[in-house]
Amino acid sequence: MSVPTKPPKFVRLKATTSMTRDDQESNRTFKELLPSPWTDQFHSIFVDVSEIDALRKEIDVLKPKVKKALMSYQGIDSAKKRVLMIYLLVSLGLAHHFEDEIDETLKEGFEKKEEMIEGENDLYTVSIIFWVFRRYGHHISSDVFRRFTKDNGNFKESLVGDAKGMLSLYEAAYLRTTKDYIMDEALIFTSRHLESLAAVGTCPPHLSVQKDHDEMLLKFAKISFKLVQLQYLHELEILTEWYSDLEFESKLPPYFRQRIVENHFFVQAMCFEPQLSRARIIMVKYFTILVLLDDTFDRYASLPEAEGLANSLERWAHEHIMDKQPDYLKFVLNFMIDTFEEFERELGPQGRSYNVSASKEVVKQSNYLLYWYD
Repeated sequence: MSVPTKPPKFVRLKATTSMTRDDQESNRTFKELLPSPWTDQFHSIFVDVSEIDALRKEIDVLKPKVKKALMSYQGIDSAKKRVLMIYLLVSLGLAHHFEDEIDETLKEGFEKKEEMIEGENDLYTVSIIFWVFRRYGHHISSDVFRRFTKDNGNFKESLVGDAKGMLSLYEAAYLRTTKDYIMDEALIFTSRHLESLAAVGTCPPHLSVQKDHDEMLLKFAKISFKLVQLQYLHELEILTEWYSDLEFESKLPPYFRQRIVENHFFVQAMCFEPQLSRARIIMVKYFTILVLLDDTFDRYASLPEAEGLANSLERWAHEHIMDKQPDYLKFVLNFMIDTFEEFERELGPQGRSYNVSASKEVVKQSNYLLYWYD
């Protein structure tokens, strides 16, 4: 009786003999998952590596020119102009090409931030300076926006006509802290008026389609974007081929989720830069391990099977009990161990074996939690 106020509920139990492995397989229930259409789609693509090399050569030609434009500003407003250009580089996805130059510029500019802001009454300029410094971890007070407010603390209505400045203030408001109360007001103020501009169609065309641009920067951005796009496709080509060679479909019952492409999309949010290609590939393989581990414990393995796999993973070795386990479970264990050995071969010579060891511990901990949660 789980609740004393209710009458007892009797459950009829049926005594059975121990089931054989074949009986377990035939009586096992699970929802069969269909293969992912994305995996086959990207496995069939072909990326011409020579095209990637050609784009890199174009970037090598344009990059010094953009760097020169960034670093060549002179005079009293040079730091301010550099910060404004950094915003453009970030917005166009080009900042990763100039990390050292950006760090140098912001380090020098931060020491002059009061001078940079003093007497500046252009909403766009102040908002961008605020956004860039906060974007790169430099604290700049939100009090710089007090110059745009009335005595009662509300933003001046005259700002509404400055659509470009309003849009920049809107972006800056998303880098507020919990104590930046003026930025809370800025978000409300800009959201209301920008939505109104969009609704009545009075937004300047160059803001809605971003037509005002620097030709050299735009060309550089297009080439860089194309390079990143091809790099991602090449990585998916490599990953789907790796996945296909493992023959998951023939060696495992269809209880697991195929998430190669989805994992790659997820990893892009953490490291999108082209030079981090190898890191993305390793991370996708790592997340593939975690997904398979989760599905094995949560959707398919029996209690004895889960215990055997958990013990083997805890010791990171083949346990005696695994010899008596089904072939699918042996495959899961071998896949995980073999993949980590691959990580070790790739990262070990660089002195980064500690990354592999730490990741193993995460898998062990995940395995422990999944096992006991189930």
